[in-house]
Order: sequence, then structure tokens, then C-alpha cells
Amino acid sequence: MTKRMLIMVGCVILLIAVLAFGKFLQIKKLIASAPKPAAQVVTAVKVQGAEWQPQLASVGTLAPVRGVDVTTEIAGLVREVRFKSGDEVKAGQVLFELNADSDVAQLRSLQANADLAATTLKRDKLQLAAQAISQAQVDSDEADLKSKQALVAQQKAAVDKKTIRAPFAGKLGITSINPGQYLNPGDKLVTLQTIDTVYVDFFVPQKQLSSLSIGQKLNLTSDAWPGVGFAAKVTSISPKVDSATRNVQVQATVPNAKRQLLPGMFANVSLEQGGQKKYLTLPQTAITYNPYGSTVFVLAPPAGAAAKDALKDEKGQPYLVAQQIFVTTGPTRGDQVAILTGVKEGQTVVTSGQLKLKNGTPAVIDNKVQPANSPNPTPQEK
Repeated sequence: MTKRMLIMVGCVILLIAVLAFGKFLQIKKLIASAPKPAAQVVTAVKVQGAEWQPQLASVGTLAPVRGVDVTTEIAGLVREVRFKSGDEVKAGQVLFELNADSDVAQLRSLQANADLAATTLKRDKLQLAAQAISQAQVDSDEADLKSKQALVAQQKAAVDKKTIRAPFAGKLGITSINPGQYLNPGDKLVTLQTIDTVYVDFFVPQKQLSSLSIGQKLNLTSDAWPGVGFAAKVTSISPKVDSATRNVQVQATVPNAKRQLLPGMFANVSLEQGGQKKYLTLPQTAITYNPYGSTVFVLAPPAGAAAKDALKDEKGQPYLVAQQIFVTTGPTRGDQVAILTGVKEGQTVVTSGQLKLKNGTPAVIDNKVQPANSPNPTPQEK
């Protein structure tokens, strides 16, 4: 009885094994006959090395070497405007004349009193020599003369303030002041700026303080002049770090002979740091940024057993196969990004069409339209 049961169990096991093997052969046949994925069209570039100058980027504000809003110290009625908006003026050139008739009349009255005091002093000194008056009278005359001369000087200063002059040479702005207009002390009359040389003020993190030095060169760009670079030099570093932002203020001097840069503009500042370094670079479109890391797709011919079943082109050559790998990115320059780890020079990396790829996907390269890959891009005309 036991022998029969063993034979029966053995037959059942053998039957199951035969059925399982048949099923395996059937599945293998189905897999072999399944259509292979079509080759995806992508663009790609070779990983290349480039010499980059390490730079510290910041955003700054342009300021004049000398700039002021011309104003008036005293009230008065405008008699004459001696310039046109936008004129170049020299230091001391008259800009506005205020009505000073009453002040001039008062000055003449005070001057007459001072002249009389001087004559009285001269006469009393002669009388003192003849011992006709006391020394005290002469001392009183001298004090009276000095007091009246001081009043004359005070009134003369008031008259001079009715003539408003340029405090330094520069370019005037646009004024809205007209003859006959009444001015109050502190009213802004016109802006005056010296812009043959301008300053750019910007901030850098305190951890970069050790890499800053007076005389350090930098490059400045402004969206007002696309594609134009302006050379500058660091001339001042603030001795204080902002406790709120932990940034330090830096000021650089920018030659501006063509007067392309104007005070108040913002500018992009790039500070050179140390010697040049070599990086492997790729277009930024080649990088896929994910929460778990940055990846690229590398294309290479299929190797080993996979090469036998690989898709082939019209010439019988196997298509390239995509392989996704992690990379570590570094600094950027325009359309390019430096790759610190993950790829080697000479490897072929996909620059567009990554969404169609996964590991093992065959691909064909078509570079008729390539993504931008310039370290110094310029705006494209629409």
C-alpha cells in the first residue's frame, strides 16, 4: 500500500514538473516573439573639458562718484535759470539767480555804517595821539567797526546764497523750475551727477571675505547693454559685516567714459577668484533634477549578451542604448553646468528627449536642432 502511494505521488510530481516546464517554454517563446521597443530619437553631445575661471556672482547698484540734488538754503523768487536740462556744467557755474534786490539794498546800508565806523575810528585815533580823548573811546570805536563789518559779511553771504552755483563739474538732470517760481529752503531744484566714473556697491557672504582684496578685478554687466561687459576694480571693502544678513559690502570703481552706465541701475557682478580650473561640462538641458539626485542618460553600444538582440540600423550597426546615471553638478556658466562626478570625458550624453528613455532603451542621435550650450549666451531676437 505504501509503495503504491509513493508511486502515485511521484507521478503527480512528475506531471506537475512537465506542465511547469511546458509553461516556461511557452512564456519564453512569447517573450522572444514580443515586438522590440522602437529606437527613440534624441539629441546628444560628447562630454568635454573646459577651463573656467572661478567667480563669485552678486547683484550690485550703481552710484555716482559724486552726485547731489541741488537745493537752496534760503527762500526766494527765481529770477533767472542759467542752464538747460541735460547740460554739462563746470564747478562754480551759476545755475539759478534768485531775486536779491532787498538783500543788496540792506548790504549797502550795512556797508555804509561800516564805512562810517571806520572813519570814526580813524579820526579818534588822531585825537588820541593829541590826548584829546581816552583810550577807552578808541577801543569802543574798534569794537563797533568789527561788529558792523561782521554784519556786512553776514549780509553779503545772504546775497551770495541768492546765486545758486554748481558744487562740482558734472551733468545736470531735468529741472521743472521756471523764472517767477517761489522756492523754499530745501526744495530740490535739479540733479547733478558726475558719471565719467561710477561706483558699483554690492554684497558678498562673509565666508567669501578671505578671497576679497583691494584692487581685485571684476566684470560687470547690465541688462541695459546686453552682451557688453564692463571692467571694474575693487576699491573699498566695508570694515563691518551686516549682522542681519551676514554679508559684507564691497565697492568697486567702474570707468564709464561712454556714459553707458547711470546711477541707480542694478548690475550683475562677477568677481574672479584664484586660478582657472578644468571642469567637465554639459548643457543644462542634459540634467534631470530629482529630489533623490541629479541624473543624465549616457548612450553606449550594447555589450555582452544584449548586443545579440539589439536593434540595428540600415547598415546593420546596433543602436546605442541609454543608461541612467547619477551625477554631481557644480558651478554654472550661461547654458552650461559643470559636472563634478558621474561622467567621464568623451562619453555621449543625451541633451534632449530624456522623457522617452529608461534604462536599456535603444536610441538614435539626431542633432539637427541642438539645445543652447554657450557659456556666454546673448539674448535672442524675437
